[in-house]
Amino acid sequence: MKKIFLILLTAATLVSCSDDLETLNVNVKDPSNVPGEALFTSAQKSLVDQMVSTNVNDNIFRLINQYWTETVYTDESNYDLVTRTIPEQHWQYLYKDVLKDLDQSAININSTPLGLTENPLDKQNKLAIIEVLNVYTYAILVETFGNVPYSQALNLNYKTPKYDDGLTIYKDLITRLNKAITNLNTGGKSFGENDRIYGGDVAKWIKFANTLKLRMGITISDIPTESALAKTTVASAAPFVFASNLDNADLKYLTATPNTNPLYIDLVASGRDDFVPTNTLVDKMNVLNDPRRAKYFDNNVDDPSTPEIEYIGGENGASNSYAQKTHIAPTIKAPDYPGTILDYAGAQFLLAEAAERSLYGTPADAATHYNAAITASILDWGGTIAEATAYLANPAVAYATATGTWKQKIGTQSWIAYYNNSFEGYSTYRRLDFPVLVAPADAVSEIPVRYTYPIIEQSLNKASYTEASTAIGGDKVETKLFWDKF
Repeated sequence: MKKIFLILLTAATLVSCSDDLETLNVNVKDPSNVPGEALFTSAQKSLVDQMVSTNVNDNIFRLINQYWTETVYTDESNYDLVTRTIPEQHWQYLYKDVLKDLDQSAININSTPLGLTENPLDKQNKLAIIEVLNVYTYAILVETFGNVPYSQALNLNYKTPKYDDGLTIYKDLITRLNKAITNLNTGGKSFGENDRIYGGDVAKWIKFANTLKLRMGITISDIPTESALAKTTVASAAPFVFASNLDNADLKYLTATPNTNPLYIDLVASGRDDFVPTNTLVDKMNVLNDPRRAKYFDNNVDDPSTPEIEYIGGENGASNSYAQKTHIAPTIKAPDYPGTILDYAGAQFLLAEAAERSLYGTPADAATHYNAAITASILDWGGTIAEATAYLANPAVAYATATGTWKQKIGTQSWIAYYNNSFEGYSTYRRLDFPVLVAPADAVSEIPVRYTYPIIEQSLNKASYTEASTAIGGDKVETKLFWDKF
């Protein structure tokens, strides 16, 4: 009897061990087992993190666009993209941490059965919002590099994905965006608290999608063969874009790591003093007596030789003494300062462009949108209507009297307004060719108008890389992309 008991006990133990071993073989971190909503949150944060970061390993658009310059280590201010493989980081963040997570998020949400009390529109809205962010992310990749992997991207069956034509991608993205807008329905909910930008507000996502659509229509508006598409895209989006600063696409950061604004990590937690505002920007704002200076910069300079100047920018591309130059304002260094990817001021600048291009309205409408854009920017930075009114009354700012063509007026003021949204400022600068920026004396190239392709692509995906490089006119920072050639 005792022997039988031992056999049964051993058998039971083996069965138990077998169950435990099988459990160990389950990958609990497999993204297919993660709720799609959680993957969406991760992708959303990774996207905004990359776009607002100033870490020189990841994002140097603030330096290229001459908002900030460096103090001691000046390679990136002089357009060295290679040493730190900056294009590779931008590429990998957007493909791996954003697009791949969005892709898996859609798969998981699609495969999750609806509950008995769930509204089918909720799932429809979630998938449409994912698609909107897919379009935004691919648009950033195309605007950064030109031809990129698209039709074969994210598919593990393609180890060496081909690069698709940039314009072909862009036009397909507009089609996808139109469909996503159609699928967004305010009769349903969406991601709720998993949405760190709008808290699941579908109406705001509709405005975001249309503002993105307006932006994309304007981007292709200089291409002679795409004038009809540009006009229909802009005209169909314009009535439904952001209506106030309350619509701004601001990701809400928290005060505790790892959910703080990357600027806090780069500028405060790092304990480093690597950046100061450039004299390119500071001098322009000083001349215009811009009320946003107190919000952009820290008035920390006390130079007896220049008592009349409150703000002194660093020489772009040169070594700068941190102590002797104006610093970056503490406002944007706060750990929970929001990260913005699209805003109302930008939408109004785009509408001013649309008016001048006769894509929506007429040139007579441009001043109204220009004034609204500048006012929105000043208010968003904590200024007042009185400050905005006084600034717009300055003959050097007023649309009727400011120097230059409409491209110079809109280009200069949007560049100033995009101070903390450097990629948008970079895109506007490339499209309008204003303000006129001068490369530093020690720059390794002209001012980049694109990122070069990641070096790793030359070794792991050489045939596709070579074909794409040839197609765009050479893998150089000076190569103008399809939307920037005219």
